[in-house]
Amino acid sequence: MLDVRRFGFLAALMCSVALGGTEPPATAPDADGGRVAEAQARRGGRAADLLRGVKAIRDIEYATPDGRPVRLDLYVPEGAKGPLPLIIWVHGGGWKMGSKAGCPALPWVTDGFAVASVEYRFTNRAPFPAQIHDCKAAVRFLRAKAKEYNLDPDRFGAWGASAGGHLVALLGTTGGNAECEGAELGNAEFSSAVQCVCDWFGPTDFLSYNADQAEVSGMLIGLFGGRISQKQELARLASPALHVKKPAGGEAVKYPPFLIVQGDKDLLVPERQSRLLAERLKDAGAENELVIVAGAGHGFMGDQARAEFQRVREFFKKRLKVDPPPSDPAAKAAGPSGEGKPG
Repeated sequence: MLDVRRFGFLAALMCSVALGGTEPPATAPDADGGRVAEAQARRGGRAADLLRGVKAIRDIEYATPDGRPVRLDLYVPEGAKGPLPLIIWVHGGGWKMGSKAGCPALPWVTDGFAVASVEYRFTNRAPFPAQIHDCKAAVRFLRAKAKEYNLDPDRFGAWGASAGGHLVALLGTTGGNAECEGAELGNAEFSSAVQCVCDWFGPTDFLSYNADQAEVSGMLIGLFGGRISQKQELARLASPALHVKKPAGGEAVKYPPFLIVQGDKDLLVPERQSRLLAERLKDAGAENELVIVAGAGHGFMGDQARAEFQRVREFFKKRLKVDPPPSDPAAKAAGPSGEGKPG
């Protein structure tokens, strides 16, 4: 059973690493980023040690693009019996820095989730689409290893913030798109689909993005290997909202449920970016909830953060139909939370 006091402490800790343990406040996303990343990653890396009953399996190599491994950390409840629903966390950091060590979903392992925290190639190593190729390879790897790690391959959810929000939104909107798949990274016979997505303030349409800010311009030049004006097709490929299409007559909706959370004072990713994705998902018949957090910038702090963490937690509990661990007396009395596959 989740210790509420411990969760409160961890939520406060994880507020500082919600963007991947890398991004300082919104007005200076990359200022002093290296030292901030190092300090916050160390704190995030110790978080699992604060939770009793959590088994941590760190630095699992899920692919070796260009001959160099990319890794993920996996956290599972000790003694879990049935296949576990999985939350996949993708960190932020402007696609150029960050750490899988700072994983804000970690406290929810004791709710009965498995949690994976994924690293991916940064833009100093490879431009887009390497980043989404890696994320999809991680999903396929985890699905291929589902039996070994006691995961339910039909209950995978993805959550990310900022650059990570962008990448998880692509996970949810590019099913069947070979250019985004990166099948050569392995386990191509397995699906890279996720059953639900939580996008925290990720860019969704680079063709309408204001890239004039110096800090934004530098990140996007790194992501695309040039200015958007020179990389239109690549920018379109990287835009989650532009992949969302209304289903043709008789076709089923092909996008998973989304929770999109955005601050209305965000100076890096304008509110319009999240609204556009929500509007297109709605037009396509996909379930989605858009939450605009009044007064919030590029991230959440204090009471706002606690409220939004709880919102995400409830979203995954509903969509992935988690059953509390049998060690929880209240869970035994209440019985299972749901049956079947997530909608």
